[in-house]
Formats: sequence, C-alpha cells, structure tokens
Amino acid sequence: MSQNIDLQGQCLCGSIRIKAESVKNSVGACHCKSCRRWGGGPFMEVDCGQAVTISGEEHLSVFNSSEWAERGFCRQCGAHLFYRIKESGQHMIPVGLFDDGVDLVFESQVFIDEKPSYYHFANETQDLTGAELFAKFGAPD
Repeated sequence: MSQNIDLQGQCLCGSIRIKAESVKNSVGACHCKSCRRWGGGPFMEVDCGQAVTISGEEHLSVFNSSEWAERGFCRQCGAHLFYRIKESGQHMIPVGLFDDGVDLVFESQVFIDEKPSYYHFANETQDLTGAELFAKFGAPD
C-alpha cells in the first residue's frame, strides 16, 4: 500500500546528498534501452517529483540524455543521481541511493516491451509498454 514518506540518501562517496519530501514509497523499474545502457540493467527508481533538495551541487554533472530529459551524476564517484524531466523538474532517483530501513514497495515497470529476456522479476507489478506510458502521461515533445 502506498504511503507518503521522506527519503534521504547520498552518492557512493558522500559528496552529494539528496533529500526528497513526501514521496510515495513506490519503486518502479524502467527497462528502456537508454536506462539499461546508463546503468547496465533496469533503472530501479523512486519518483520523487519536484520536492528534491541536492547538497554538494559543486560535484554534480548533468547530461542532456534527450530533448525532454537529463541525467545527473556525481563528478567524484560517478554515481547516478537522477533522471529528470526538463519541463516539469520531476526527479526519478535510483532507489539504491536512499538510506536503508525505509518501507518501499516495488509496484510498477515501464517499457516492459523493451525488457530483454535474460531477466525477470517475481513481483506482481503494474506493467506498461512504452506506447502505453506515453498514452497515459503524454509523449515527450
């Protein structure tokens, strides 16, 4: 069951700290080719919306990964920090950055049609293809 929680975490070296306020305790996975190329597997993320505070921004590097989104990295350790929608400022943050001990629930998978056959999750989740995702939330311009 989804509930709103506050999350705190950091990159691998601790140079960048992230705080997300009042986000759903829901974890999602993206199987698109870009996310898999970015991290070597599915992108396991928490949709943190816009209420995100990043400290240590002098260590932040941002890469324009598409016309509508950008990805953040720590310059010191290379940790992936976020996938951010440019227009809305919505942050999807890797679940592994957040401190342990938080009750998170794996609830959804997107771009399920791009998921390679060599892995499967046992959890029952809400699954959307890329086309279904864009139909639900609007295609990027």
